[in-house]
Amino acid sequence: MQKNPLPKIIFLEIKDGNAFTESILKQYHTHLFCHRGSMKFLFNEERVICKAGQFLFWFAESHLSQLQSSKGFKASILLVEKDFLTNNIPDQGWSINAQLHSRVFPVKNIATLEEKERILNNFKWMNQRFEETGHRFYEEALNLQMRLFILEMWHTFANEYEQRRHSLQTGTLYQQFINLLQQHCLTEREVQYYSNALNITPKYLNHLCKTHSGITASEWIQRHAKERIVLLLENRHLNISEIADQMRFSSRSFFTRYVKKLLGVTPGEFRKRLE
Repeated sequence: MQKNPLPKIIFLEIKDGNAFTESILKQYHTHLFCHRGSMKFLFNEERVICKAGQFLFWFAESHLSQLQSSKGFKASILLVEKDFLTNNIPDQGWSINAQLHSRVFPVKNIATLEEKERILNNFKWMNQRFEETGHRFYEEALNLQMRLFILEMWHTFANEYEQRRHSLQTGTLYQQFINLLQQHCLTEREVQYYSNALNITPKYLNHLCKTHSGITASEWIQRHAKERIVLLLENRHLNISEIADQMRFSSRSFFTRYVKKLLGVTPGEFRKRLE
């Protein structure tokens, strides 16, 4: 017997962080605006807090745990089924950098009341479109609304993204490494490249990363490479040879072996799972 499909959109107004369950966090991308109080959690082995007036984004299956909300916590949340969002990401060059940035920095600062209203209206319009099942072109309209939702969110966070990138250029060595990694992980997958750029030894770079995050520079590089490969393989506009070329692998067979090592399956097998 086939299971009922998951709803593509779930809109929630919550006052308790315990409203999140493990199954929801695995199956849905989470967009959260914190109105009051705060929420603490462990994200990629680092302690993170989302406070009132901040926006939080978790990818489905993010590495997070130990969620704890403060007294009086209140938030508006839009959950988007993971495949529905992925299938509607606009084909923009900015998209991969934006997604990788969010995988490292899930909390965004919202500077103005206008930006807050844009986010909350975006939630409302997305949910209204989802509930309008009587629309003659329901699926087409819903997909277009999802793409508009993503573009609106990118617009809101573009300044924050650029400001954080600028601040990282003058930040600690660890922060500079993360910034370099976001910019170059597509083609540079060796610790030596990043240590040379920072004028330190690979051993010291691994030590810095282990101290700040609990994982080594090598593990950070593999994590970013894995996320970049998944994003590229999910993009049906690119064939596997084109992805291998973009990542500067010397051959498609070498790329296939690398993907098999990271994902446990070949690029072709990964794409078949998406069908």
